[in-house]
Amino acid sequence: MTGTGVLPSQALEAMIARGEITAEPPVTPEQIQPASIDLRLGNIAYRVRASFLAGAGRSVAQRLEEFEMHRVDLTGGAVLEKGCVYVVPLAEGLALPDGIQAVANAKSSTGRLDLLTRTITDGGEEFDRIAPGYHGPLYAEICPRSFSVLVRPGMRLNQIRFRHGQAILPDAELAALHRKVTLVSGEAHIDQGLGFSVDLKPAEGDLVGYRAKPHTGVIDLDRIGHYRPGDYWEEVRTSDGGIILDPGAFYILVSREAVHIPPEYAAEMAPYLAMVGEFRVHYAGFFDPGFGHAAAGGTGSRGVLEVRCHEAPFVLEHGQIVGRLVYERMADVPQQLYGAGIASNYQGQGLKLSKHFRAP
Repeated sequence: MTGTGVLPSQALEAMIARGEITAEPPVTPEQIQPASIDLRLGNIAYRVRASFLAGAGRSVAQRLEEFEMHRVDLTGGAVLEKGCVYVVPLAEGLALPDGIQAVANAKSSTGRLDLLTRTITDGGEEFDRIAPGYHGPLYAEICPRSFSVLVRPGMRLNQIRFRHGQAILPDAELAALHRKVTLVSGEAHIDQGLGFSVDLKPAEGDLVGYRAKPHTGVIDLDRIGHYRPGDYWEEVRTSDGGIILDPGAFYILVSREAVHIPPEYAAEMAPYLAMVGEFRVHYAGFFDPGFGHAAAGGTGSRGVLEVRCHEAPFVLEHGQIVGRLVYERMADVPQQLYGAGIASNYQGQGLKLSKHFRAP
């Protein structure tokens, strides 16, 4: 019997062997992360009129008949255009047993490109949430918000995590864990998770973030360390610890706190209370066991904040809490930790753009 909590890499490999996670072509070792599996794009993208959920009793294929505008063959590489909505069948599918639920999320590099990517399923009534016992295909809804992107089959834009039961740490246990292992540098703000605040007073200089330029070239997602940041981003600088977010603009900022995730836990970034301001704080929310942890070669890592302002300009100030990390127990310690020999891109990070850009 699987223990309660988030399933580690070795349990995911067992699910693949049992046919509970299906894939064509088969899952590769590179897809398996400490507490999740990367999902791969299939060969076709459907350009649709609008985002949708299948809804109870209906399949995604049926809804595509309603909303499809045209199909894009990805086999030779194709551009997904900024401002458009696409649905792409994924190479992976599920045959979940009762008691195992799944949650999906964009990968970190996907979120840092403002590439809204959500998982939808047959009969699904929520994005990125998959009920126990689900048998069926998986689809990615992709909406490039800031940059048009060149994609190919097999690219991994989102990831999926599996849980047996609920193992979220209540605040009292989270506070006790912090006292034991110091989860976060500085004061811990614990309220339905561990509070994240924004750093607008860097230790050196006045660079606090980046803002996406409105009219740029295409980004080929296979090109790593290739693009000049200045061609796609404006630097955001401040000398007084505050910035004004412009409606509709997308920003990359960084948390004031350095956090770590002990090997026995996983975490997910969740939005803070909507009352604190009209902005969204993240797209990519999974933090793997070992993130920033000494056992995985880390000394604490900042959280990158992917921020989009909504209806009105909003003043963001240094130290303002903008998100929270919800910690969960692992069902078992993963055999491989984040950053420990698996080419993790963001271990020990500070303010950092996606891996597609050259170092400033």
